[in-house]
Amino acid sequence: MGSLIVIEGLDGSGKATQAERLVQYLQKEGKKVRKVSFPDYTSDSSALVKMYLAGEFGMDPNAVNAYAASSFYAVDRYASFKKDWGSFYQEGGTVIADRYTTSNAIHQCAKLPREDWEGFLDWLFHYEYDLLGIPKPDAVIYLRVSPDISQNLLKERYHGDEQKKDIHERNQAYLYKSREAADFCSDYLNWSRIECTDQRGMRGIEEIEEEIRRQVVGSLSLPI
Repeated sequence: MGSLIVIEGLDGSGKATQAERLVQYLQKEGKKVRKVSFPDYTSDSSALVKMYLAGEFGMDPNAVNAYAASSFYAVDRYASFKKDWGSFYQEGGTVIADRYTTSNAIHQCAKLPREDWEGFLDWLFHYEYDLLGIPKPDAVIYLRVSPDISQNLLKERYHGDEQKKDIHERNQAYLYKSREAADFCSDYLNWSRIECTDQRGMRGIEEIEEEIRRQVVGSLSLPI
């Protein structure tokens, strides 16, 4: 089998940028590598995810319980693995994922009482990794930002148009609970945590990229 490295974090934390830069770096080093992103909005498998995020089941994220919402995303990942990157991974390739099962861990724990989080995570990983059979990550990089900075970055992305936000992005209380859940998951599951902000605000892209290489890529015996 190959390696699976997941870049995780709240919206606006730079996941897509860092995943792409990591792929480009490893390609230059001669590594057999490719990037995947979730949800896979180009595939029909993401239909329920798109309906959920658009508010078709209710504008409050809690209108769809953690287990149902997790299934929407899990099926999309299963289809992607079977149709797109599974063979590449099984033949020894390195896959860099912008989001993964870890996003269900963060965003669906946010819907549950704190005392239920460990039980939910046990169910989630058994469901996706054991029952559905998609790969477990070899490493998870958690890009930590505050919900306030995340919101400012989303505002820039959408040029101030609040209508472009999905039901997660619009709900400030939910984003704060997701940050709490992300911090818990990072500690409980031993993710590599990278602080993406300092007293100046967001740290530089290159600075964060270098820390990703030091913390995770080296530990997988990949080139730094």
